[in-house]
Amino acid sequence: MASASAAAPERLSDSAWSSRYRGATVQDLEPPAALSLNPTDSISVALMSGLERDYTHLTVVDSKTRALLGYISIPNLQSLLEAGRVRPEDPLSAAMTRFQRRGKAYRLITMETPLELLEDFFRGGVPGGPWRQEFAVVTDDRRRFVLGVATVQDLEEFVKRRPA
Repeated sequence: MASASAAAPERLSDSAWSSRYRGATVQDLEPPAALSLNPTDSISVALMSGLERDYTHLTVVDSKTRALLGYISIPNLQSLLEAGRVRPEDPLSAAMTRFQRRGKAYRLITMETPLELLEDFFRGGVPGGPWRQEFAVVTDDRRRFVLGVATVQDLEEFVKRRPA
């Protein structure tokens, strides 16, 4: 498991934005607390909850263990509803994106993760490349608690507020 919270083993991205980070971490983005739902919750509950809080992504956790199972993208959920592929009363499990448990190594993103590493995560490890990930689940160091969700938009807004 790669740890983005420890800067030593990971290379810091040298992007066009690097000079604006100046030691800032995910905590400086002030990500809102995560809203986690269960796979059995209805799609209408997820949609209302996300829209009320102006969240674009909600995490989905196991109702008993609180283990992170996947996420719901509110814009994607709206598209699925409009296309008739899901109904408001359907469970979230019908529309959620499940995290892959095998294959790619999990990249730990914590409140202490430098923004250079967060940008590197969003760009899929390609400095200056296109965005490959829309958001990152922010957890504690042990991955036991979901603390928040950081988005590409959060990073872009941070950069706009910081002079070069």
